[in-house]
Amino acid sequence: MLKYLIQVVQNSLTTGILLAMLFTLVHIGGNPKQKKWSLWGFIAGVGSALILSVLKSTTVLINREYFNIGILSVAILVEILFYMFLWGLLQKRISGVRERIWNVINAILTASLLLYCLPDIFLYPTEFLISGESVFSTDFLFKIIGYLVGLLIVVLSGFALYKAGKGLSFKLVRILLTIGLGVNMVNQIATIIQFLLARRIIAMSKWLFALIKPVINYNEYFLYAIMVTTAILPLVLWIKSLHPKETYTNPAQHRKIRAASRRQRHWCLVVLTGYILAVLSQTVVKAYSEREIVLSPAEPMNIVGSEIVIPLEDVNDGHLHRFVYTASDGIEVRFIVIKKNAGAFGVGLDACDICGPTGYYERKDEVVCKLCDVVMNISTIGFKGGCNPVPLAYTLNGGSMVIQIQDLENEKNRFE
Repeated sequence: MLKYLIQVVQNSLTTGILLAMLFTLVHIGGNPKQKKWSLWGFIAGVGSALILSVLKSTTVLINREYFNIGILSVAILVEILFYMFLWGLLQKRISGVRERIWNVINAILTASLLLYCLPDIFLYPTEFLISGESVFSTDFLFKIIGYLVGLLIVVLSGFALYKAGKGLSFKLVRILLTIGLGVNMVNQIATIIQFLLARRIIAMSKWLFALIKPVINYNEYFLYAIMVTTAILPLVLWIKSLHPKETYTNPAQHRKIRAASRRQRHWCLVVLTGYILAVLSQTVVKAYSEREIVLSPAEPMNIVGSEIVIPLEDVNDGHLHRFVYTASDGIEVRFIVIKKNAGAFGVGLDACDICGPTGYYERKDEVVCKLCDVVMNISTIGFKGGCNPVPLAYTLNGGSMVIQIQDLENEKNRFE
């Protein structure tokens, strides 16, 4: 749940903020044609991203890295042209076709921001189900909730920023958008340089690597910088709404002005709340999600000849029990035991075919994979499939569980 909440916010909020500011600028200073072109750019970006996500998941036609670098290159070029038009640097030379080119630039910029961001967002739901799991499982539900909450934070923050920005001046919005796009462009350029260095397309250079290293290591701070910059907008609008300058001639008009000011403050509050939730998701929630899980210590067991003998009274409480056998070459082979019902136990290696030997732990009444955080269906432990523990054969003899040592020796390579 938390994993997808964090990833959705981290990978799409920058795009959401920049698009909100871009549409705000178009709304304040644009004409109907410019608004139409921006809308078409939005539709084209979403549609292309959806098609791309389908191609990525069903074919090998798309090389993700090369495609992303291509999109970033287009975005940077368009952003440079956007700056030149936005600040009137090309107005004198191409005044006759300026409006048409400006509309096209807005549309391409909108589409490129979406096309870089959305394919991965669309693909996240394809990771929710691991083979053998049901769509009706609690784990699947939690992943959907985390994903949708992340989208809700991004969409509401962006929409509220757009609504709030409409109440301010074109000049202020232009300045804030310029700064936001500039911060994002630095991150985009660093991503391209990192790719070119990694693929040896350009020669490795110490000074160049040193230049982009802080950008790579502190990537999340670029999101924070954009949030801080654009947070100026709702703060200015809040102050402005407290002292409206509109004149009125009767109480009805006065009430209408006051109601408009309250709506502005409500949108400001939504923006700031969304930003606070986003920061919490990237700090507190992320730290909690990525905390190190310590596996419970191994419990004692009896080795009798070629067998491991575990008294049933030690494992019949319905909780997860971990045991460790040291193989002939010193490799520690872990296995787990849990009572499933009155007549059956779930017995398996403390490893699976998907996540390897990372192990399982008990969270409340659930058995959870340490690596992928998938909740096991306890009734299926002891069977192959999905992220289930690799099954381990056992027999019941009187009041004890018996496991053959040779079965553990055969699986020791999993724990190397």
